[in-house]
Amino acid sequence: MNTIPEALLRLDGEISQRRNNSVLVAEDDPMFRKILTVWLGRWGYRVLLAEDGTTAWKMLQEKDAPELLILDWVMPGIDGPELCRRIRKASSASYQYILLVTARNESQDVVTGLEAGADDYLTKPFDQSELRARLRVGNRILALQADLIESREKLRFQATHDGLTGLWNRSSVLDMLRREMGRANRSEGFTGLLMLDLDHFKKVNDTYGHLAGDVVLKETAERIASVVRPYDFVGRYGGEEFLVVLPGCDIGQSSQTAERICAAVAEASVLVDGCEVRITVSIGVTACAANTLLEDKLLAKADAALYEAKGAGRNCISVSGL
Repeated sequence: MNTIPEALLRLDGEISQRRNNSVLVAEDDPMFRKILTVWLGRWGYRVLLAEDGTTAWKMLQEKDAPELLILDWVMPGIDGPELCRRIRKASSASYQYILLVTARNESQDVVTGLEAGADDYLTKPFDQSELRARLRVGNRILALQADLIESREKLRFQATHDGLTGLWNRSSVLDMLRREMGRANRSEGFTGLLMLDLDHFKKVNDTYGHLAGDVVLKETAERIASVVRPYDFVGRYGGEEFLVVLPGCDIGQSSQTAERICAAVAEASVLVDGCEVRITVSIGVTACAANTLLEDKLLAKADAALYEAKGAGRNCISVSGL
């Protein structure tokens, strides 16, 4: 589980991959393929070649397929306009910019190519400068698309995650709980639930200030997330409380996870402004079998178990059975 800055850095990396400088050239004329390869390589593009439309279509099904395409109109297998139609009909996470090239120059041909899904149209023969200029237009559009995708993904992340810790926010982790309980009902399985409270957190804020408290909360979140499974769900439930949803875990497995979390959080002090702050958590543990409890009842059991753990001296777990 990553914090927000780490997650957004990862997202930025994914966006940069979408902006790779590769071009797919689908052209059946070997001489023209060679010319385009030389020109595009000189301009810094990584060139992928297809000798016919069928090969090009297969290449476009692969992961990280190019977003900038130069397609010949007349090709064996699948011609340029038909390839355009297939590309536009296919569901793709990102837009592919298509430059259709052909010896046809009638106005109706231009209309046919554009209506098939091409973004631009270039008539053979053409010179280097014209091709380069049109590719720059395509790159500007693809860069704008990448910016829009990046903004959308960041907004989506911020809508579902806690702004401080990067964990799932309250509404999202409760959605995960409902989903996993529904899955357990269908599969006759279990759902484990942990409710955690950071011990004496008010004292941390009062002694070191709220910025120090934020540091402690983020460190606690990272330690919790470091010892759960990749498919468990860790969320900030509110304030200094956290919720952990454990798909497929019965009460024993949930208790083991809680013990690991307790140990991980208490393992080392947190350094805040040169001061070592010891942190611990109290954990309420519960689980339910398929079709035995509703969501609010399971939460109430976890909350009652958490109250017992705090009453028992904190830095421990308390278990509320099935």
